[in-house]
Amino acid sequence: MTHTRNTPASPASDRPTTLPADGFTGRALRARTEPMLVRPLRDDRYVVETERGTYVVDLDGRSCTCPDHAIRGARCKHLRRVAIEVTEGRVPPPGHRRAVCAVCGDVTFVPTYERGPQLCDRHGFAPGDFVRDRETEGILVVTRVTGERADEYETAEGRPVADYETNADYGGHEPVVEAVYLESVRALGGLDTVGDAKRYGFPASRLRRVDDGPRLTAGSPDSADGQAEA
Repeated sequence: MTHTRNTPASPASDRPTTLPADGFTGRALRARTEPMLVRPLRDDRYVVETERGTYVVDLDGRSCTCPDHAIRGARCKHLRRVAIEVTEGRVPPPGHRRAVCAVCGDVTFVPTYERGPQLCDRHGFAPGDFVRDRETEGILVVTRVTGERADEYETAEGRPVADYETNADYGGHEPVVEAVYLESVRALGGLDTVGDAKRYGFPASRLRRVDDGPRLTAGSPDSADGQAEA
């Protein structure tokens, strides 16, 4: 799972809205002060609904179906409005779609091709992140964020991760994060050996990031009793 996501600045509206416009003039001012509703399309274009009409904007192609752009070739207020809303995280950028974080329920943006449960920036992980297990206080290194739910992902024992007693307090709908214990990595010779260490699967909310990772070694267990081996 990649993490090129952007948490929306505010909930999506189903009505035309205006934006703060202090210090702007011309088309940039109109792009903010005129009520507009921007909706992303599946082909990475955007529909812009206004009081005078509805237009289609291609942000990557820098085009709009409005007369101002079609006749004058101008960077019209609709193009500007879409660019503003993308920059401010109000609508997903091209190649992305809306999704809901499986941990907190906040809306987030993820690449269009991604399927399965998703995580927002606050609750997401990336390979190489150092994390702490909330149950054992052990330090681990993330190796992969899967697209499988905890009640679907099966361990080497043939059991879903969500079925383990130690995971009873975490959501079965959450994506499973695979990780290795830091102590086992060190025993094998250092971080270059992460791929050789035994992997374990965890519901995403069972882990929390540790900013200073490898410097925190206290509490890291030598074994992983009761954990879900991947």
